[in-house]
Amino acid sequence: MLVLPGTSGDGGEGDLNAEESVRQAYEAYYRRLVIQVYGLVGDLAEAEDAVHEAFARVLASPRSFLRADDAERWLRVAALNVARTRYRRRWLFDKLVRSGRVEIAPAAMSGLSGDRVALVAALRQLAPPTREAVVLHHLADLSVAEVAATLDVPVGTIKARLTRGRAALARFLSDDETVAHAEGVRHA
Repeated sequence: MLVLPGTSGDGGEGDLNAEESVRQAYEAYYRRLVIQVYGLVGDLAEAEDAVHEAFARVLASPRSFLRADDAERWLRVAALNVARTRYRRRWLFDKLVRSGRVEIAPAAMSGLSGDRVALVAALRQLAPPTREAVVLHHLADLSVAEVAATLDVPVGTIKARLTRGRAALARFLSDDETVAHAEGVRHA
C-alpha cells in the first residue's frame, strides 16, 4: 500500500487519493507515453519498460508527482530519463557486440507495418537530442515551447533540432534521389 508522509497507512483518505491519482494518470497517459518513448528508442518492449519504471517511481515517491503542475509532463520526463539511461547502457552493450565480446540474435519486430519499421529505423539514426525533439513535437504533438520546457533547453535549440531532424528523416525515408538532389538547393 502506498503511504504518503503524514498519513497513517491504515487506508486513510491520503493513501486513497494518492493511489487514485496514480491509477487515473496510468489510465490517461500510459498509452501516449509508450508511443512517445517508442519513437525515441525504437523498441516497444523497452518503451513499455521505461514507462512502467516511470510509474514505479511515482509509487516509490509520490509527493513530487502529486505536487507537479502537469502530471503527464512529470511522467514524460521520468520516462525519458529512464530511456536515456537505458540508451547509454545499450550503447555500451552494442560496443561490446561490435568488439566481438558478446553475440546477440536479431530482434524480431512482428506485427508492425513496414512504414512503422522504416520510421523507427530512421528515428534511431538521428542523434538522441534531435530524436527527442522530433518525437515529442511530431509524435507526442507537443508545441515547440512544450518540447523546450520538457527537455529544459531554449526554444531556438528545439527549432534547430526539428529542422535538422526533418531534413535527416527526409533523406533516410526517401525512396528516390529527388530528396538528395533537393538538399543542395537553398530557397531565399
